[in-house]
Amino acid sequence: MSPPSGDAGPGPPRTLSLAARLSFAVGHFLNDLCAGMWFTYLLLFLHSVRGYSSRGAGLLLLLGQVADGLCTPLVGYEADRAACVRCGPRKAWHLAGTVCVLLSFPFIFSPCLGCGEATPEWAALLYYGPFIVIFQFGWAATQIAHLSLIPELTTSDHEKVELTALRYAFTVVANITVYGAAWLLLHLQGSAHGGQNISVGDQLGVQDVSVFRNLALLVVGVGAVFSLLFHLGTKESRRPQHRGIEPDEHSPLLAPAPQPLLLWRHWLQEPAFYQVGVLYMTTRLIVNLSQTYIAMYLTYSLSLPKKFIATIPLVMYLSGFFSSFLMKPINRRIGRNHSGAFVYGAMSFSDKVANGLAVMAVQSLHPCPSELCCGACIGFYHWVMTAVTGGVGVAAALALCSILIWPIRIRTRDPRDRP
Repeated sequence: MSPPSGDAGPGPPRTLSLAARLSFAVGHFLNDLCAGMWFTYLLLFLHSVRGYSSRGAGLLLLLGQVADGLCTPLVGYEADRAACVRCGPRKAWHLAGTVCVLLSFPFIFSPCLGCGEATPEWAALLYYGPFIVIFQFGWAATQIAHLSLIPELTTSDHEKVELTALRYAFTVVANITVYGAAWLLLHLQGSAHGGQNISVGDQLGVQDVSVFRNLALLVVGVGAVFSLLFHLGTKESRRPQHRGIEPDEHSPLLAPAPQPLLLWRHWLQEPAFYQVGVLYMTTRLIVNLSQTYIAMYLTYSLSLPKKFIATIPLVMYLSGFFSSFLMKPINRRIGRNHSGAFVYGAMSFSDKVANGLAVMAVQSLHPCPSELCCGACIGFYHWVMTAVTGGVGVAAALALCSILIWPIRIRTRDPRDRP
């Protein structure tokens, strides 16, 4: 008898209560909060608030992206092999990653402990390096563990889609929370210094260290609460060891041959692998670069008050969120195709490393290496937001055109082809 429609295996589908679905959905909330603050405010904090050079700030962001890109496949490989009697292997990785994020993230957005005015910049940047690596390892561990729990919690395809949708809904809430909290902290700081010169209160500087430190503490505090709710409400089934099933009179004499799968080396021979890889990497670059440099553009090119570094990213994120609803009818018309763990891992690695290298390249071209901003940087950030992201957009359009002209065709591997 064939399995019910929409189920992934034989027998009745496992269903989840509303409380279980919500508790799973908030399991990535801490990661989403930290990611929103990392991409939007890291360069701004290191360069404009702490006063480090543009290259030094870019180097730290590159370090974080490379660490994330390397940790993601390693954690994905080890997640299924871990064993934890009490909570299950995926929840164990999620807990370990959460602890790493909670212990490291506040230090990234805080002053260097023990550093003074005479401390060289390389020593201060070296101080932040280990915290960034630990944070990125914890972020990757939490992300992989949370995603891999979906097929473990339910066998219903409908509930899998619902869990993914709820997870994305809390991603939206997390970004709104970060930008809303940033606006509130900047507004409260402006109210507290209302009697001072308005030009001082509206410009970012060393006086704003407490704003970003408090925002980071708020992020990890709120995220820790939601992570606790996830671990209390999500139950991971511990699968028994497969010791083999004794054959009986109903067992077939010959087991059916498994469908041949594409191995990693076969993917490298597929033109579609590179088509989709370039398209994914360039589209992610557009999002990440615009999110990374929008605060610098608002501060130095447009000379807007610092409260706009919270309101404008919020408007951009909400507009992107609402436009994502257009993807459902588009998917119905043109379809969606691609699969394979190696494909996802390779795309994720290329996205993270390319973003870090792109930021480092932009920071190396900064026209004011010895000061926060000179007259030339006004046009520089305008150039970054238009020419750089626009150029990446052209590359993404060309990659999309290549797929439309040469549609994706995945060859079936010959069963006789040995791994």
